[in-house]
Amino acid sequence: MTCPPLHISFLGTGTSGGVPMIACDCEVCCSTDSRDKRLRSSILVRSATTTLVVDTGPDFRYQMLRKKVRHLDAVLFTHPHKDHLAGLDDIRAYNHFGQKPMQVFADSLTEEALRRDFYYAFAESRYPGIPELQLQTIAEAPFWVGDIPVQPIQVWHHRMPVLGFRFGHFTYITDANRIEKEELQKIKGSDVLVLNALRKEAHLSHFTLSQAVELIKALQVPKAYLTHLSHQMGLHASVAAELPPGIALSYDGLELELPEKI
Repeated sequence: MTCPPLHISFLGTGTSGGVPMIACDCEVCCSTDSRDKRLRSSILVRSATTTLVVDTGPDFRYQMLRKKVRHLDAVLFTHPHKDHLAGLDDIRAYNHFGQKPMQVFADSLTEEALRRDFYYAFAESRYPGIPELQLQTIAEAPFWVGDIPVQPIQVWHHRMPVLGFRFGHFTYITDANRIEKEELQKIKGSDVLVLNALRKEAHLSHFTLSQAVELIKALQVPKAYLTHLSHQMGLHASVAAELPPGIALSYDGLELELPEKI
């Protein structure tokens, strides 16, 4: 499957509460390092002709304004937690200026949440100005968004199934603490892997720093970035200095260029 050159923008790299966290005065939340300022996790994936975003969390509007994203072709959802879908209503602006519905790709569990939380977008009697969504239910089968190939990867967030996505040789996985062997095969061969790592201490539904590093080494991915980071992880500069070669902390505003792959 040929994939065109891709540009990846990290719109947000924080956990559900963001960093700094409301009412917290820890050293991370009080840090003056811009890399310690993390919006809710999301990425922008662009080819020469197609632009898509993975997840629309509560910071979606600001992320689009900060990145000056004037055109968007599709939204892909990983799972139905609020820190990943709460900002979908702001897709209305792209409906208005693009004069077309937004393509939305989600699994059945997330689709159920979208229909519940944004019920007005799916009502028979439609109020002017509500979001216009072209919802497409996805599962394990690969699909295309414009010229960008997409391979869904199912991972586990405690007991909740979550979708990761592989775009050519770039793989993005957030909110996971377990990945089955057959799904790991879909990641192998990636040039770049983005994987969640909440903190250093054990957590019920997220990989820890050591677990994420161990998995990346096992998969033999040459370059990896850790995302969905909480303030409990520690200062960016301190943690980054502890990581082995080929593994780095992501941060808001990080940009990656990936060449064409066949």
